[in-house]
Amino acid sequence: MYIFVSRACIAAVGCLLGAVSIRADEGMWLFNAPPLDRLRQDHGAMPTAEWLLHLQQSSVRFNSGGSGAFVSADGLVITNHHVGADSLHKLGDETHDYARDGFAAATRADELKCHDLELNVLVSIEDVTARVQAAVTTGMTAEQAFPARRAAMAAIEQESLAATGLRSDVVTLYQGGAYHLYCSKKYTDVRLVFAPEQQIAFFGGDADNFEFPRYNLDICFFRAYEEGRPARVPHHLDWATGPVAEGDLVFVSGHPGHTDRGNTVAEIVSMRDHVVPFQLATLNRLEALYGAYAARGPEERRQAMGDLFGVQNGRKARQGVLAGLLDPRIMAAKRQAEVDRRKRLEDGLAGGTSPYVRIEQAQATLDGIALRHRLLEGGLAFNSRFFANARTILRAVEEQAKPSGERLREFRDSNRESLELRLFSDEPLYGEFETAKLADSLTWLATTLGGDDELVTSVLAGRSPRDRAGELIAGTGLGRRPDPKSGSAPPDSRRALYDGGPAALAASSDPMLAVAKLVDLESRSLRRIAEEADEVKRQAHAEIAASQFATEGTAMYPDATFTLRLAYGSVAGYGEAGPRRIAPITTYAGLFARAAAKRETPPFDLPARWNELRDQLKADAAFMATPLNFVSTADIIGGNSGSPVVNRDGRLVGVIFDGNIESLVLDVAYDDRRARAIAVDAAGILAALRTVYRADALVREVVVAADGRR
Repeated sequence: MYIFVSRACIAAVGCLLGAVSIRADEGMWLFNAPPLDRLRQDHGAMPTAEWLLHLQQSSVRFNSGGSGAFVSADGLVITNHHVGADSLHKLGDETHDYARDGFAAATRADELKCHDLELNVLVSIEDVTARVQAAVTTGMTAEQAFPARRAAMAAIEQESLAATGLRSDVVTLYQGGAYHLYCSKKYTDVRLVFAPEQQIAFFGGDADNFEFPRYNLDICFFRAYEEGRPARVPHHLDWATGPVAEGDLVFVSGHPGHTDRGNTVAEIVSMRDHVVPFQLATLNRLEALYGAYAARGPEERRQAMGDLFGVQNGRKARQGVLAGLLDPRIMAAKRQAEVDRRKRLEDGLAGGTSPYVRIEQAQATLDGIALRHRLLEGGLAFNSRFFANARTILRAVEEQAKPSGERLREFRDSNRESLELRLFSDEPLYGEFETAKLADSLTWLATTLGGDDELVTSVLAGRSPRDRAGELIAGTGLGRRPDPKSGSAPPDSRRALYDGGPAALAASSDPMLAVAKLVDLESRSLRRIAEEADEVKRQAHAEIAASQFATEGTAMYPDATFTLRLAYGSVAGYGEAGPRRIAPITTYAGLFARAAAKRETPPFDLPARWNELRDQLKADAAFMATPLNFVSTADIIGGNSGSPVVNRDGRLVGVIFDGNIESLVLDVAYDDRRARAIAVDAAGILAALRTVYRADALVREVVVAADGRR
């Protein structure tokens, strides 16, 4: 569901990894550097500047992870159910399970305000590479270069914020080869409008996840507000008048999270041998934990389901990543491509150490501290929102005394509003669930580092992990507790400690804050080592990128960075010709057939509403023939969930929600033979809203009438 990516579907691998040529529909392209020549040559399409700007400013980024798009002038946003799930879970309580049961606001007054959801719309992009690179002068050590670069980026962002009032982020591209300033309109009053039941949004469950054919109504609607009223947005997407057809050219505008296609062999090997196996071990452990907690009862299941879904999805995706990295053909292709590029670069060096060698050395440093860094700085040993709040408050107060450019990156002045939105969220924290999570992670800390490790003994304070977790959760006031069992817990003290400064921190007896203080010295030290190693890699990658630009031209797209990108492709099936070929489009008839074939046993059962209307729906030939999901060759990755899919006219024809199992290689390489992006068809969305949910007001808002009026 979350389009993480990476399993091997590799054929013709030599064309995939690190090759000079770009395959037909490959690329997560910058909006300020679209592949116009390739689009004209390959598809006969030539998007205008106005077309691109309209799509750019209709596209939305969710700070909770994922993408979306405005679909009305009144700030209505469409995305995936699973992208909206974070907010759905937080809005729920013992009597309302919006993620499971869905939600529909009868009027705008009934729309539910989300606790901490932030939406961003990219307004402008400026190349600031020269200024950022100028901050690092010849002869600087990594210890000197990193803070110099950080200060330059913070200064650019602060100047932009002051001048524009927009969210301002300097984005690192090409692993350090370029830096662009992204200015975005920010919406922090966001309200839930509509969500279907989870069972129709994720029909087929984990069994069908990353598969096709699919039958998912994975959608959700929110609305952005300003000053208490629906936001009037200058750009939004009109709904297409008909469904897509095989062979159609489509465009995807979204925020792919992260790819590793530009990594060197040393970095890929580290992923294969260290990073991904560790991630899998973590996810497997968490899946067991959340599954066991959810089995305690219906309320426990409601509390845990968001986290359980996330780790199940991540586990399946990372298994795919590892499978791809363990394919010898992939590594052989990557090594050969690097040999060629490395020789060209090193032959032209006037002296000094090769950037490839510097990356190898820096990666070795990172691998050497990885375990403790992940546990401490990564927070994996302290799996509780209470701890995350404690660390944020502790560091925010300490960092505030420094100039903005000298602070840890997340505490710069230009990021303050977003940080405070998350820190002071009204998200409910459940004592028993937080205790279970923290006990598990403290156990992992002790068994991984050893029970006699000095830091472990200090954190546990002579108690077992379970007892220590119970003590910490019961005694902390760094979050909102809605559950009655926590009636004796301290009141919420987040704001008082944050505003009270060093004196308030020194006087606090909050035990979770004390643990955050206990681990912060080593955690900061590990972070500093990692940042300096990353600076070495950044400078080396900049040299490699410059060499590639010089020899291969500038028509290259950078790795994904959770910033807005343009992808495109054709609606196309895949597989062998004949009866085994997988058609590119599914219908509602296929949904009912799939449910019947599986005897409607979970996860192939239909929600109650759909069962009640079963006879009516099956008798409606037009409804049954309506497309529900479709696949295309567009180049996507995790973070693209919720991305709008538009046709040549820029009209909405679908919403990305997944990739097939063969697409899981896209983390490290593009393949258009079998890898496919999966979308909910816009025609299928309207059919469900009209026929199943009777959401007439919502339909009227998004559908353009024949006379052009809304």
